Amino acid sequence: MAKIVRKKAPIAEELPDGLDKVDLAIVRELLADSRRTLQQIGEAVKLSPTTCWSRIKRLEAEGVITKYTVELDRARIGYHDTVIVQLTLDSHTDQALYQFGRALAEIPEVLDAYLVSGEYDYFIRIAVKDTRDYERLLREKLYKIPGIRHSKSNFVLRVLKDARVPLA
Repeated sequence: MAKIVRKKAPIAEELPDGLDKVDLAIVRELLADSRRTLQQIGEAVKLSPTTCWSRIKRLEAEGVITKYTVELDRARIGYHDTVIVQLTLDSHTDQALYQFGRALAEIPEVLDAYLVSGEYDYFIRIAVKDTRDYERLLREKLYKIPGIRHSKSNFVLRVLKDARVPLA
């Protein structure tokens, strides 16, 4: 009896719902430099500026593009160190988590805060000028938030990768 061998169809690159390769190419161009002109973006993705503008407006309307911003060199404005803080709270009620989140949002040095699973409840990324500034932030701001049971801090020695979205 002859064995039937079926060839598998090549797996298509998975794209997010509603986006095509051209949309992603436009987003990549904007991520690289959101000040580029429609002419420059169009040349890069092989579309007319008008078509690029229409696609960008659609991506904004759909919430894919949420804002345009600048990226600062933190060291050039005095924030030379980054600290990763792992925190555990005493209570995990909805109210406690909400209040803690609101308190973190009021601290400008807090860059990112993640509620996580595992040994700690939060991973928080903080920008500070130096170790003295971090000590000040702990005493004057972070440890004044009620409900912190335990914390552990790690100073970042070197950033190996810093990307906002996983687009290749």
